[in-house]
Amino acid sequence: MTDVVYTTKDHEAGFGDYFELLKPRVMRLVIFTAAVGMLTAPGGIHPVIAVATILCIAVGAGASGALNMWWDSDIDAVMGRTVKRPIPSGRVSRDEALAIGVALSVASVVMLGLFGNFLSAGLLAFTIFFYVVIYSMWLKRSTPQNIVIGGAAGAFPPMIGWAVATGGISIESVLMFALIFAWTPPHFWALALFRNEDYTAANVPMLPVTNGTRATRNHILGYALVLAPIALAPAFTQIGGPVYLILSLGLNAYLLRGALGLWRRDDAAADKDSFKAEKSFFLFTILYLFLHFTALLIEAALKAGGLTLGNWPVWF
Repeated sequence: MTDVVYTTKDHEAGFGDYFELLKPRVMRLVIFTAAVGMLTAPGGIHPVIAVATILCIAVGAGASGALNMWWDSDIDAVMGRTVKRPIPSGRVSRDEALAIGVALSVASVVMLGLFGNFLSAGLLAFTIFFYVVIYSMWLKRSTPQNIVIGGAAGAFPPMIGWAVATGGISIESVLMFALIFAWTPPHFWALALFRNEDYTAANVPMLPVTNGTRATRNHILGYALVLAPIALAPAFTQIGGPVYLILSLGLNAYLLRGALGLWRRDDAAADKDSFKAEKSFFLFTILYLFLHFTALLIEAALKAGGLTLGNWPVWF
């Protein structure tokens, strides 16, 4: 880690400062995908267990965020996107972030083991470890493939939710994992294209920094081609159905169109319009993932109400 002088704290940290340390925007996505994994699982789950499970997963996600901010506080201080975070802005100290992250990590795993089961608690513990140690401490600063491998950390929540409800792992939970895992690289590489100066200043080897923007555009298109069939696959399992299939077909057609558009662009065009297409693609990928998991919830609600197609093909 590089030496960075942080702003001296000029006020006592409040609840909002500590809450921001937990990366609430990332936490929302984790909570949502975990809830979908739990609610689409067969057999149902007691409401009290469901609420307790989501709380534990949320706390675990927040713990990961706090530990990530503790470790990355030096590079956060030189990136425009992150310079106002609690540690580089001087509102929370690194020691406080470390203590909060460790305490919440232990609490979330222990409580999930009590409310859920040991498999789900083990998956949560591994997710925290993977995000903090494998991704933040190792991959992020050592390889342009950081987000490819590190994306697994964000893909585990639906598997955790499924494991709480069923006590196991199935093709359905693996496909939900695979959907997020394959979605992560094009999502973050689009961000890296219009935040390239930040990553260069922080010496983070994101793909545009190490391989250039042309290679990044090639990779986005390639991963979009990989992502599309993975995203369609859940339609032909027990958790899928025609609603999911129709929505996924439309979303993936738009995804491929957007990725092809980025592939055709050059830096001169991107600079001229302030990376408008890259920003739009990045924002679309957020909606893309949200709508896929929303469609799974709709399918689960239809099945619960007995509104299913009896001859819907299940291939897995």
